[in-house]
Amino acid sequence: MTTNFIKNYLLLILIGFTMSCKPAPETSPPDTAQETSNFSQAPDWVKDKNIYEVNLRQYTQEGTFAAFEKEVPRLKEMGVDILWFMPIHDIGEKNRKGSLGSYYAIKDYKSVNAEFGTKEDFDRLVKTIHDNDMYIIIDWVANHTAWDHPWTKSNPEYYSKDENDNFMPPANTDWEDVIDLDYNNPEVHTAMEDAMVYWVKEHDIDGFRCDVAELVPMEFWNNTRKSLDEIKPVFMLAEGEKVELYEAFDMTYAWNVFHTLVDLAGDREKNNDTLHGSVLEGVEGLPEGAFIMNFLTNHDENTWKGTIDSLLGPAHEAMAVLIHTIPGMPLIYSGQEANITQRLEFFERDPIDWGDYEKADFYTQLNALKHQNKALWNGEHGGSFKRLPNSKSEGIYAFERKKDRNRVITIVNLSVRERTYEFTDNKEGLKDYFSPGASEIGSSIKMQPWGYRVLTN
Repeated sequence: MTTNFIKNYLLLILIGFTMSCKPAPETSPPDTAQETSNFSQAPDWVKDKNIYEVNLRQYTQEGTFAAFEKEVPRLKEMGVDILWFMPIHDIGEKNRKGSLGSYYAIKDYKSVNAEFGTKEDFDRLVKTIHDNDMYIIIDWVANHTAWDHPWTKSNPEYYSKDENDNFMPPANTDWEDVIDLDYNNPEVHTAMEDAMVYWVKEHDIDGFRCDVAELVPMEFWNNTRKSLDEIKPVFMLAEGEKVELYEAFDMTYAWNVFHTLVDLAGDREKNNDTLHGSVLEGVEGLPEGAFIMNFLTNHDENTWKGTIDSLLGPAHEAMAVLIHTIPGMPLIYSGQEANITQRLEFFERDPIDWGDYEKADFYTQLNALKHQNKALWNGEHGGSFKRLPNSKSEGIYAFERKKDRNRVITIVNLSVRERTYEFTDNKEGLKDYFSPGASEIGSSIKMQPWGYRVLTN
């Protein structure tokens, strides 16, 4: 533990004690998002994009690059923009979990997992993705490696050691299949940066999703980002939520929004003020131009916590409408468009049962909504965000996004009872996005349980 860390820790305790001596005012979050500091480094092409996480092992019966390549046209038709692939690298065998191991136990950063195919297969997939005007980022695990990574033999000094000079898993985790890298060694920075540069330079990927990014020093991320951008403008997603990550990353996780949505669906004593506060955190707490990733599930939540159906039930579509219209970039996870009921295995093969792609048309509409309305674009390219009042029913959450002449209003009933929304704002020129042929929008809108309306001009 460093001296600076101790000083900062004591300062936080003092501040917390001082604040606890004063009564906390009972306030609701402000209706309108406030201005933030300047920031701009995301490539311009990201401005209106969504993101889709690919669990390659489970995506097709074959679980290969070549098999997934055939899925690209379908995803293009659904309006998917950025494909985020879970790690594609060779997986360690020592202390492996399950028969196939975790994607995140990397044995060689410059390899591809033979389970998925060859580098030539991967390059063809990248070309197909780019030919469809889509983008590809790959998952990157910079904090730790598999126990049998070549560095354990060639450069054991790259790793953290316990009191007996043995390799060790990352502290305070149950990740027994990996060992912690020591970023106090500058050679680790150099080697890891070289590996990341390799994939952009040699395989033309468009960026990275970086696993447990908060566990790796910002000095590394900042320097590496500069090196990557010298090759091509890259998009960087950090698994984390600390604001300092935006020094090197374009997007982080909206964990608070996710947990609040799950709690609301489960009626766990959360209300719309709580949700609004979580949404504002994804606007006000960020540098200008930065943005967050909104999601209803991902590989961790699906496997370890439950399916969307078990977490959200009948609230699924209402929550999806929310994450596609609040500030930020929406994520769709593999199988979400099929409303899968599987909690996908993590260390074994467990191909997705796609059925009839139950929610594909719905998500196609949501992706088109974002593309067509500048008010819903990402970061500085998107519009303002203002909560709309509704004295008639506390179960309704409504807000307006505006950019230039573009206007989007979202109204969601976040309850199990029918509610009424009293429309007090200007309705001129608005139409119901999901029912464009519907009659004129009235002053009172009846909302079914977990119902939603999106109005656009």
